Amino acid sequence: MKLPLRYALALPVAALLVAAGCYSSHRAAAAPGEPPLDPALVAQGKVIFRGDTFGDEAFWTDVLGMHQVIAAAVDPTTALSVGLKVDAEALPSAVVQGIQSGAISLTDPATTVALLKLNAVVGVKGTVESVNGKDTLTRVGITCALCHSTVDDSFAPGIGKRLDGWANRDLNPGAIIALSPALGAATKAVYASWGKGKYDPRFNLDGQNGPQVIPPAYGLLGVHSVTATGDGSDLAYWNRYVAVTQMGGQGSFSEPRTGVNVTNGTTDLVSAKLPALQAYQLSLAAPRPPAGSFDATAAARGRAVFEGPGKCAACHSGPTLTDANFRLHLPSEVVSEPEPAGVPSYASRSATKRYRTAPLAGLWQHAPYFHNGTAPTLGAVVETYDTRKGLGLTSAQKADLVEYLKSL
Repeated sequence: MKLPLRYALALPVAALLVAAGCYSSHRAAAAPGEPPLDPALVAQGKVIFRGDTFGDEAFWTDVLGMHQVIAAAVDPTTALSVGLKVDAEALPSAVVQGIQSGAISLTDPATTVALLKLNAVVGVKGTVESVNGKDTLTRVGITCALCHSTVDDSFAPGIGKRLDGWANRDLNPGAIIALSPALGAATKAVYASWGKGKYDPRFNLDGQNGPQVIPPAYGLLGVHSVTATGDGSDLAYWNRYVAVTQMGGQGSFSEPRTGVNVTNGTTDLVSAKLPALQAYQLSLAAPRPPAGSFDATAAARGRAVFEGPGKCAACHSGPTLTDANFRLHLPSEVVSEPEPAGVPSYASRSATKRYRTAPLAGLWQHAPYFHNGTAPTLGAVVETYDTRKGLGLTSAQKADLVEYLKSL
């Protein structure tokens, strides 16, 4: 008979494993002209990134009622199917053994509640209290790690060591939000239309439906325009926007260029945490490509294409391979528009009405590409540029260029 996880936890167990640092094998080094990051501030930011909800339980619990949805219908199998991840290093040894042996049920919502009690669900924070002798999820909120972390699958698919800064392209945030009983059918239909790895961070404000790929949060040291449209000059701007307007955190965000002016609650739980949160994110270096994942000889030829006939270096320039620190581009200059299926221009909904040139570090890791995910592979990226810019690259040049992009 399979036991709910709460009973397995009553067995004598070893102490919880200490949560490890970012799984990436390296930290970002200070870019030329950039001050070094304060290690103490980075450490504070790591805690905030992984575990701080900014008080957004007021939205996810009091408004959306997601604590009731999780307790009633979201077992671990369901949670993994919509892209939620489990931090294996937060699991006691008895739980690990129970999962491996099948003694712990992965089709019981009570197991999800128990995982939340262990703080093992990446990016989801739950308050679990004993009600009439039963562990009950009474409040739930989310953290930055929900969308911008994943795991290495070292234990099982969806369960492993954390990979902070990696975009969770398995996550289906629209499907999760659409479970809320507080939403009407039309709104649920919009959320359900987004699919895996996509989210529209403006839909709840302007009512237009144009989901974007969830971006990675690594490799941003030295990059000032950190979003696809470069609305703010640093990470703190976008972190405030997301914390307040998307997560439902307690604080304020105002942007006169888009007419957004949102205040949640009466106590600011966001502002004081932004410097540390930014420091941690800037410390996250892009992951290096795996050994053997690209042809080094072809990549060397591809670099010559990148800097020459491919004309990539005209915009992907400097140490971060982006000109975003000193200019943005009109939609007519980029190849990612027009948007697919009649979706409104994402730039038109932004503060700048323009796009930045994306930095390329870790490019091998986060397909699909472009802000709207219209290029499923690096080969598709190259083909799109070649066609829309009339580059006239040969098949060999395009193949070499792909190998170079895989090497970044």
